[in-house]
Amino acid sequence: MPYRFLFATGIENSIPTINNGRVRMDEFEKCGHYKYWQKDFELVQELGIRFLRYGPPIHRTFLGENKYDWSFADETFQDLRKRKIVPIVDLCHFGVPDWIGNFQNPDFPRLFAGYAAAFANRFPWVQLYTPVNEMYICAIFSAYYGWWNEQLTTDLSFVTALKHIVKANVLAMQEILKVRPNAIFIQSESSEYFHAENPKAIKPAELMNARRFLSLDLNYGKRVESEMYEYLMDNGMTREEYHFFTSNNLKRHCIMGNDYYMTNEHRVAEDGSTRASGEIFGYHTITSQYYDRYRLPIMHTETNMQEGPSGDAAANWLWKQWANVMRVRNDGMPILGFTWYSLTDQVDWDSALRENNGNVNTLGLYDLNRNIRAVGKAYKQLIIDWQDVLPMQSVCLTVPIVYPDRGDMESSNVLNHKRRRNKRSVEDLFQAGKINDNDPLR
Repeated sequence: MPYRFLFATGIENSIPTINNGRVRMDEFEKCGHYKYWQKDFELVQELGIRFLRYGPPIHRTFLGENKYDWSFADETFQDLRKRKIVPIVDLCHFGVPDWIGNFQNPDFPRLFAGYAAAFANRFPWVQLYTPVNEMYICAIFSAYYGWWNEQLTTDLSFVTALKHIVKANVLAMQEILKVRPNAIFIQSESSEYFHAENPKAIKPAELMNARRFLSLDLNYGKRVESEMYEYLMDNGMTREEYHFFTSNNLKRHCIMGNDYYMTNEHRVAEDGSTRASGEIFGYHTITSQYYDRYRLPIMHTETNMQEGPSGDAAANWLWKQWANVMRVRNDGMPILGFTWYSLTDQVDWDSALRENNGNVNTLGLYDLNRNIRAVGKAYKQLIIDWQDVLPMQSVCLTVPIVYPDRGDMESSNVLNHKRRRNKRSVEDLFQAGKINDNDPLR
């Protein structure tokens, strides 16, 4: 039975470092997942969710080049498979092991590709991946805002982090495809927009709105606009490095994941400074901009909201995001899934993980005692209401996903004869989405 619509959640596994690398902000630890992982998987099933954004903690698993500790991953992924929960495997979520250092390390892409290959070989039944989560946000928070990891604040450091992160993602996809030729990659990326607050702010806002696309432009092998090309060249990217991205286009294996939060839209002042604008355009309008640019199947891969003093703010936000998903769909764009992120409350995201305060953020479907929140009940009902309706709608595409318990049959040894048939599986989705065959992005 093919999966028609991907209702998902995630277990937060961010691990950036702060305080010049001295403090690791490990959300698995803060949220109690290392202790309660079995219970967390039970909660996923309790909600009727079949897809889980999840990954092993890279800093505890990747101990050195060709050196791994798979003990936690073996336990958790075996359990996911037994429960028939389909993981969307998140291999790098905002941080790297101490021995790699940070995203300025030019060896990171090669090392990470080796880690991805090792994971794929150990778990060949896994099909869905987000190799590097939110590449743009990872680079800008680490190397432009100075918040995480290298904590640098220049255009040079931002471009350096970005080219290493995206190259790591591309190389990881290549390695995974060697093991699992029908792997599908869901690029969870923040969908941003920058609003000029007065005429003098138009120019800096335009630059920011061009820069927001850089991670996906490079990842999908799209030639960047001339101003962004000069920006990359002026800040340390070589022609050879740029040509790597334009000549390694794996777009046909990808679904474009768009994350949207209340904080994704910004007001830009004439001096280039920004502040939160709140929701102005919303998910539908901004996602439409990304779809027009890349012409890929879409998944809403992250959203959440604080529960609020009255207890209904998160449930109301869920309804609003779902209404936006339906509007995207009704406008003829091929949207394949929706995610409330995350399963449980999070910790210290009120400071964007810049401060180790232990503040609980009421963003989850469950609280940290694993009691269901109002938004959890609302999401469970939403899935019940819509899961049997959406497959009957022609614009909802069939995603060629294999059940976890059939993964051995789909391992690399068996799939070699299917390479030609499966390598364009996501390309088939483009066709089902009625994208013009002459589209230059094809």
